[in-house]
Amino acid sequence: MPCRIDDAERVSRPILPLAEPLAWIDTAFDALVAAGLERPHRVRIGRQGREVDLDGRRLVNFGANDYLGYAGDVRLTRAASKASCAEGFGAGASPLVSGHSSAHEALEAALSGLLDVEAVLTFPSGFAANTATIPALVRPGDVVASDERNHASIIDGCRLARATVLVYPHRDVAALDRMLATTPAAARRLVVTDTLFSMDGTIAPLPDLCDVARRHGAMLMVDEAHATGVFGRRGSGLVESLGCADGVHIRVGTLSKALGAAGGFVGGQEALVRWLRHRARGWVFSTAHPPGVAAAATRAIRLLDEEPGRRRDLLDRAREVREALAAAGLDTGAAGAQIVPIIAGTAEEAVALSARLTARGCFVPAIRPPSVPEGRSLVRASLSWHHTADDLAALVAALVRHAPRRTAQQHA
Repeated sequence: MPCRIDDAERVSRPILPLAEPLAWIDTAFDALVAAGLERPHRVRIGRQGREVDLDGRRLVNFGANDYLGYAGDVRLTRAASKASCAEGFGAGASPLVSGHSSAHEALEAALSGLLDVEAVLTFPSGFAANTATIPALVRPGDVVASDERNHASIIDGCRLARATVLVYPHRDVAALDRMLATTPAAARRLVVTDTLFSMDGTIAPLPDLCDVARRHGAMLMVDEAHATGVFGRRGSGLVESLGCADGVHIRVGTLSKALGAAGGFVGGQEALVRWLRHRARGWVFSTAHPPGVAAAATRAIRLLDEEPGRRRDLLDRAREVREALAAAGLDTGAAGAQIVPIIAGTAEEAVALSARLTARGCFVPAIRPPSVPEGRSLVRASLSWHHTADDLAALVAALVRHAPRRTAQQHA
């Protein structure tokens, strides 16, 4: 399907001094730059895939969440095009008014089947799913217990709920148990965690979390953003893979990573979804995402069933990469999946390491505070089914040559 986007005409405009009420931005931004935390603005040309063209340079792409290689897959493009022709490009309204199309209905049915749950609600993004769902479940006076390395959308959802937030150490189930034991008997309790943590590739101890939630009468909500499509016999995520469906009450995920589309979802019992349709503000007050996007995601869900070898190959290759890096003495923390972090130390060290890898033809982005704790900046290699054995060998060789060796640490 040959197609291209015409280059946008760049209009040169003078940069004017900030208006007085905004003058603080210059000082604050200078401090951010001085701390080594300036974020580059990159422009990608062409599709996501094994390689990526960033700012005119072709690199092997270890900087995308396109784990199964579906983001640029022509089968999704065709599904999106067909639905867009039938139902228009934009949804045109919120789902409660007239924005929920037959394409959205088909997607929610497909997700219900994938997750093996009674009902699913789709959102414009995974971020919106978390920030809308948590405040719909707990109120001031209630309690949310959140892993210290949870995604920013979970953190923001906890803040919006105005409940008491208990942040427990990363994957520390015993600490969580002690915290919940001190909570008021009349309070609702919600435990929320990523299943696969996006920065360091660690996996939540879901069976133990189910036990603790059950013991304290807590709701258990998990975000499968980076696990959906990758883990489990059906590809529904770590809840399926670890046999925890009966202990997890709310399952959040995204359509934009392994599924190669866009949007987020929340799945669970019909009563939960019915409640969210009335109380999840990020769903009630947002325009539904485009029908074509929904159709592309539905096609990707079918591909999970048609092509199970993709996720098996991905996890096998990821294990081989982690083992090779560990054998070379590199610090990958406790990563256990297709997200492979290499701890660099300071923000400046992570940026320098990323630049050296780029010079070797590998795009491996630097991850710095606030995404990771101070002193734990890293480069994050996101592996994809697209990557060849030669690509992975080149990545390992570049990291072995340039990444710092670290004294063995205790990783939670």
